[in-house]
Amino acid sequence: MTQTAHMSDRIEVQRLIPAPAADVFQVLRDPRGHVAIDASGMLQDATGEPVSAVGDTFTVHMDREALNDYPLGKYDVGIRITTYEQDREIAWTIESTMLDPSIGHVYGYRLEDAPDGDGTLVTSYYDWSQIHEKYRGTLPFPVVPESALRATLGILERTVAMNRRS
Repeated sequence: MTQTAHMSDRIEVQRLIPAPAADVFQVLRDPRGHVAIDASGMLQDATGEPVSAVGDTFTVHMDREALNDYPLGKYDVGIRITTYEQDREIAWTIESTMLDPSIGHVYGYRLEDAPDGDGTLVTSYYDWSQIHEKYRGTLPFPVVPESALRATLGILERTVAMNRRS
């Protein structure tokens, strides 16, 4: 089951994942987990430790050529956690030395117990409503299309299932 909500500056997609929220959250708090589940093809690798609080950071090694939309090639971005509620919600913004000020878009996941108690309803969201005025109309938004957010949830389900089997 996948549902989608699309507002003017925000996308939300949902998927029921047949696993406890703690198992899902474990993937989402790990920098390598972000790379493992990325459906956009931009995330190539990550360095840093699993996050545990607002303000924690890690680095993601990117390749924008995967989207073929904006000629940035390979570059690194800093990820700063903006929301952290263990097993319930995690969100982050991207900081880059290439852009000053930072753009201000936010990616995140909300986790809720499934209505029937069997699994976790995962909402992936991408919000660019608070981007800095400097970037409005100059950069393509959304950077990650809705289809990639949906596909990432499918990969997340597969990754959680593989982790549970190991």
